[in-house]
Amino acid sequence: MTGQLTAYDVLTEHDFTRGLTEQQIAKLASLCTEVSFQDDDVILTNGQRSEYFYLIVTGSVCIELRAARFTVCLQALGRGQAFGWSALLDHQDTLFQVRAREPMTALCLSGADLARLCRVDSELGAELLTRLLSLVAGRVKATEERFAEMCGVSMNSNRITIRC
Repeated sequence: MTGQLTAYDVLTEHDFTRGLTEQQIAKLASLCTEVSFQDDDVILTNGQRSEYFYLIVTGSVCIELRAARFTVCLQALGRGQAFGWSALLDHQDTLFQVRAREPMTALCLSGADLARLCRVDSELGAELLTRLLSLVAGRVKATEERFAEMCGVSMNSNRITIRC
């Protein structure tokens, strides 16, 4: 694990899992594997079968919308953030490409194992579902803001400005 820290130690301080009970963290820690990526490594490719959920420990990634003619960075994520939520859905393809922006490490959890744990421990499952929905909402908001920017629309909290 990163330095002398165990997966349990990292999970107790990680923004995504902070506040879970010791027992819940222990269950999640048993599913974790530490992975690392180098600058510009593609971690997830849009359209591929989604298998893993990642909790960023160090470094950062860019969530990208990739098409045949362009790639757009929608959102940058760093330490304490998470990605790969679609891995918890049965037979779901990855919706966005994820690329390392710098050397990074993450705790990786199998989506199938995590979904199984959520079914067995309904209290943990409900808590994780709430946290995952927050990730999804953040991704939708980041996508909306990036597209508005590309169209020349500024989206401030209470007003929309169209740039001519």
